Amino acid sequence: MAKPQAPREGDGDPVWADSVWMDVMSAVDRTYADLVDYQERLERQNAELESLRSFHASVLASVSDILIVVSRAGLIEEVSASVPARTRLPRAALCGRPASDLFAEADRPALQEAMRRATDARSALTLEAGLETPEGPSAVELSLSPRFDERGRAAGLVLTGRSVAELRQAYAELAESHDELKAAQALLVRNEKLASLGRLLAGVAHELNNPISFVYANAHALGRYATKFEQYFEQVQAGAPREALIRLREELKLDREVRNLRDAVQGARDGAERVRDIVEDLRRLSSEGSGEMEGFDLVAVAQVATAWVLRGARRPVAVEVTGEARLPVRGRPGHVQQVVMNLVQNALDAVEEVPEPRISIEHRIEGDRAVLTVRDSGPGVPEALAQAIFDPFFTTKPVGRGTGLGLPISHKIAEEHGGRLVLGEEGPGAAFRLELPLDREIR
Repeated sequence: MAKPQAPREGDGDPVWADSVWMDVMSAVDRTYADLVDYQERLERQNAELESLRSFHASVLASVSDILIVVSRAGLIEEVSASVPARTRLPRAALCGRPASDLFAEADRPALQEAMRRATDARSALTLEAGLETPEGPSAVELSLSPRFDERGRAAGLVLTGRSVAELRQAYAELAESHDELKAAQALLVRNEKLASLGRLLAGVAHELNNPISFVYANAHALGRYATKFEQYFEQVQAGAPREALIRLREELKLDREVRNLRDAVQGARDGAERVRDIVEDLRRLSSEGSGEMEGFDLVAVAQVATAWVLRGARRPVAVEVTGEARLPVRGRPGHVQQVVMNLVQNALDAVEEVPEPRISIEHRIEGDRAVLTVRDSGPGVPEALAQAIFDPFFTTKPVGRGTGLGLPISHKIAEEHGGRLVLGEEGPGAAFRLELPLDREIR
């Protein structure tokens, strides 16, 4: 900008001329500074605008779904790069034409009506329509969302859509993933059950060995008794005199052996019944627990589970059972039994190094809930670990002593039965509460 010329001689009072000149120069400097500042602001705004335009263009070019911006009149104002790619029409040919023209003729009335309703209701709507392509109409699920200007007035709509075939494929993949997840969960439940059974094998072998040995010993005694009776009856059939038979009876001690025979038969029967009970408990324990829910007694299931775990204990542990004699609930007994086994096994592990190990199991009713609490006299659960106690694969046991899945699976099983498994209140040792809905209709 050109600056004004200095005053010439004879233009008036020099003092006054200098003052005017200084005012003019000051005004010019201020104006010049304002212009420079305004130009800098324009340059910054222009840079921001170019950045926004570039960002806007990159978004439209990157969107894989259909995106169409329409005016209030229903005319196309902007489209994503996926629209020209699907319709094989240049972007210039798309802008300014009715958005409904891009879709199958049979779907246009419904689309126009949906656009009107979305604008009037000022809320999003969804419908299915066929997008015209060179290969024919392609079904897409459209979402119509109204857009507004700075005054809050409806300025048009934004149409976004994805191929129905892609959605169906995504749903199918999701369903498949869900099925795989359920299968994996069932496998984890069974694997954890097998892991628990593996820890109990020593106890199972001991439990079976005792009654089987008892049956074997009594069977051996029965064989010996049978030999003596056969010897005696052979002499009877041979017609031996009465005195000889009496003497043989005393030598063979048949009177005593008759009494022992009854004891041996009763002992063999008791041992066989004990084996039968063990096999029955093992059958219940190893049952998959799938199928329909059924009514059962939580106390009875807990007794079986506790007995099996205690059979595999490394040393004697005092176990105290208190509370209700019966807790009727509904569910899958095999799964609930597995939960109780996990809780009792964890309690056994917790008191392994305790001088006087104790475990208490309490059964009680709280409102409409059956509550089973398993408490041990161990060191308890540190507060730092309490939040992660039900996380999968979290375990404080050494390698080879635990999978870290027992409590997470038990927690999931409790939720599937409409209940919950929680770490109980603070106190000596750790306490886990299993809560299940009480079924008062079960007799």
